[in-house]
This record gives sequence, C-alpha cells and structure tokens, in this order.
Amino acid sequence: MVKKYDRKIILEDGQEYLGYGFGADKSSVLEIVFNTSMVGYQEILSDPSYTYQAVVMTYPLIGNYGMAEEDFERDTPTIGALIVHEYNDEPSNFRSIATLSEVMRKFGIPGIYGIDTRNLTRSIRDYGSRKVLITDITTTLDAGLKILKSTNIPTDAVSRVSCEKIMISYSKRHNKQHVVAIDCGMKMNIVRSLNSRNCKVTIVPWNTPSKDIIALRPDGIFISNGPGDPTDVPQTIETIKELIGMYPIFGICLGHQIISLAYGAKTYKLKFGHRGGNHPVRNLMTNKIEITSQNHSYAVDADSLAGTPLSITHINLLDNTIEGVKCDKDNVFSVQYHPESAPGPQDSAYLFDRFINMMEKQNYA
Repeated sequence: MVKKYDRKIILEDGQEYLGYGFGADKSSVLEIVFNTSMVGYQEILSDPSYTYQAVVMTYPLIGNYGMAEEDFERDTPTIGALIVHEYNDEPSNFRSIATLSEVMRKFGIPGIYGIDTRNLTRSIRDYGSRKVLITDITTTLDAGLKILKSTNIPTDAVSRVSCEKIMISYSKRHNKQHVVAIDCGMKMNIVRSLNSRNCKVTIVPWNTPSKDIIALRPDGIFISNGPGDPTDVPQTIETIKELIGMYPIFGICLGHQIISLAYGAKTYKLKFGHRGGNHPVRNLMTNKIEITSQNHSYAVDADSLAGTPLSITHINLLDNTIEGVKCDKDNVFSVQYHPESAPGPQDSAYLFDRFINMMEKQNYA
C-alpha cells in the first residue's frame, strides 16, 4: 500500500512540494534556506541561528544516527522546521537517546520528508531565500498564499534565544582569563572552546549595557553568533561602540557583523546565504586557505569598510564576500564563519588562541 502524502510546503512564489510529516504536527510561516553539510543535523537543529528558518538538508539521508545527549548546541532548539529527502526513524548508534522526530515533537518543530530536495535547493539558489508555509496536505494553494502574504517573519529572534540572566562557565583547570560573552544566540561549543583554553566565561544577555559589562572586570569581550539581521540589535551595536579600545574584542558570525556596524560599516542580505561545512576562505595575512563551517544570511559590505579603521583579513573564495576584519590599534577582530564548528573543519581553531594571546598581552602591558 502506497503511503499518502500528509504534509506540504508552499513557497510565496506559488511552488508546492508534497511530502510526509515527522516531528511536530503544526503549521508555520518561515524563511526557507538550505544547508550542504553531510553530517551534524543535531547541531544544526539546536543552533539558535536557525530561529524562524526552515532548513533544507541537501544530504539525502537524515536521522540515521539519532540524537546524542552531549551533542546539542543549546538545550532548547529553536529552528523553525527541517525539510529532508529521506528520514530514518530507526537510528543505529550506541550514543543515541532519542530519534530526531521525537526531539522535534518535544520542542514543537515540524518536519517534512519525501521532498525532492535537489530541485528545492536549486529553486532557492535561483530565486533566493523567501517565505515558506509548512502545512497540512489539505491546505489549498490559494489559502496558503494568503497566509504567506499576511504573515511577517518576526524580527525578535536574538531576544528570543539569548539568555535572560548572567551565567558563568568555568574552565576545568585554571581560570587564567575572564571573558564576557555577549549571548546573541551562542552555540555552546564556543563556550567549551574558551573553557578548554583556561578561560572563565561569563555569559550575559544580548542587551547588557556596557557599564554592566565593565563592572564584571573582564579581560576580553566576545560577541556570539545569532539569528537574523544584525541591524535588529542596535543595543548590542551601541554597547560594542562603547567598549572598543577598552578590551580585546572577538566576534563570530553575527558578532562579526555587529563589530563592523559598530565601526560604521554596513551589512546587506545575501541572496541565499552561506550554510555548510566546506566553504573555502583565504586568510589574507598568511595566504592560506581554510575550509570553514558557515551559517549566515547577511554579510559585511566591502565598500563600506573603506572609511573605517577596519582592515579585511579573510575572503570567501566562492563569492568574494568579507569573511574577517580586524583593527590592530583597538585589539579587535572578527570572522564571519565558525572556528568552533562541531562537527566540522578545525582549520580555524587558531582564532581562539589569537584571542587568548591578545588578553595575555594586555594583562602584562
């Protein structure tokens, strides 16, 4: 007996894709994007940067190794939806504590499989990221388009995923440096990366004023990754403006964009973003190529950097977008990609060591 389709997606340009549901049984209007990673669906599911987004996985088989307790990037996943070609609900992995579908149901995340993800990805590449409705098979195209037209994707993503109060994570060894990390939707492997380098990490909400950060007496400031448009968090940008020159500052992904905006540069939205584990980036300081993990919709405008003290340090070799900037005078640097990626390439882990060295030099100065 052939299984009947029970779920569909409708794109705002009228395209429909029929499939089968897994995860939570609910309808959502989201932004559709794609990720080309071959592994790491659990880390993708729990990455706060995917808030309000439906992620198309280009790798065809998803769910086959289940969900491991220690692999979550955040305890409460906030991804909008997951769209896959083939879903496996019988994982084969001794570390698995639950199926992907069980975890998605627990956190209210809808999924759909049986989709022609290759064709759907081509559509996103050709026409760009846009609104999509995840819905029941009975929803008509006309009704779906009306829902899409009348529903806006919220712009409160950072405030939704940031911590609500200060949290502290200690190194298991010596706490030599104290980093204040501004949480815009931070992946926990960033905290683990800093802890493993003997840093005590104080995590503060995205809208923490500069005076409160100064009162914590940090050795350095970190600005995390996170979802959405960086211009939606003017409070964070203003805080960084006030902290520039006082401490070494390191930003990743959204943090990179916030640093650039704080210096007066501009950002813009990419046609379909960068999401995957194999993006080649040239380090202009060493001329070496790094294979990087990426997840972002926005980029720093290269022309807008001309009137700022920032210099370009890294370039994406696929489209020449800005992947890193620095200001040596202020001890500030940032990258658009994820050196802490898990799972993912480890080519860029040296950036954490660079941050540590900056803090050590400032302490000995």
